[in-house]
Amino acid sequence: MISSPLKRETMSTQIAALLRSAILTGELEPGAQLVENTLAIRLGASRGPLREAMRQLVDEGLLVSVPYTGTRVVDISIQDINDIYAMRTCLEQFAFEQIWDRRCEAFKEELIRRNATLKDAIDRADGVGAIEAELDLHGLAYEHAGNRILLNSWTGLRGHLQMYWASHHRAHGTTGPKRESHDDYVRHALGSSLSAMKDELRGHMLRGLEKTKAFVEARNKAQVE
Repeated sequence: MISSPLKRETMSTQIAALLRSAILTGELEPGAQLVENTLAIRLGASRGPLREAMRQLVDEGLLVSVPYTGTRVVDISIQDINDIYAMRTCLEQFAFEQIWDRRCEAFKEELIRRNATLKDAIDRADGVGAIEAELDLHGLAYEHAGNRILLNSWTGLRGHLQMYWASHHRAHGTTGPKRESHDDYVRHALGSSLSAMKDELRGHMLRGLEKTKAFVEARNKAQVE
């Protein structure tokens, strides 16, 4: 992850990408503390760009900064997973209710394009890219809803979702979702029945949920022991 010096003009951006990848692949585990001096030495970077990168990941919800304690990788609990499932289901159903009668050709084309981008990341076994592409795919309905508070609510979930999907992939021994995992989602999103789309959303978000919860529970228990 962090072995070679970086070009100074893009230092903070590169550091953020490296740290994000390390978090989402599990190299930096949930709850792990980030020590600035150690990271700066390993990266061959000054502390200014490093702090800027860390602030970016705090804003994304992947890191949390606690006064007098330091900066740690965000942890995810069983309660977090349950809350994420409940919130995602409600928010995304509402987003589709808002856009259903306003789905234009541009929306449909972009949905298909984003699903293709996700499949490309899966084909390349790019786990981090797959998480980002999946966020972009699900985010399209929120972007088209025209509801700023709804979009902000979705944005606020992104960090937890990235951690959830990273745990989900590790629980299932994969680098990303199945290649066809969003085909039904896209088909219903382009279809004629809002009710069928809402049913698909409930089922889509349940898939693999219990196995992921068991994985997180076992990991958290091991950390305590």
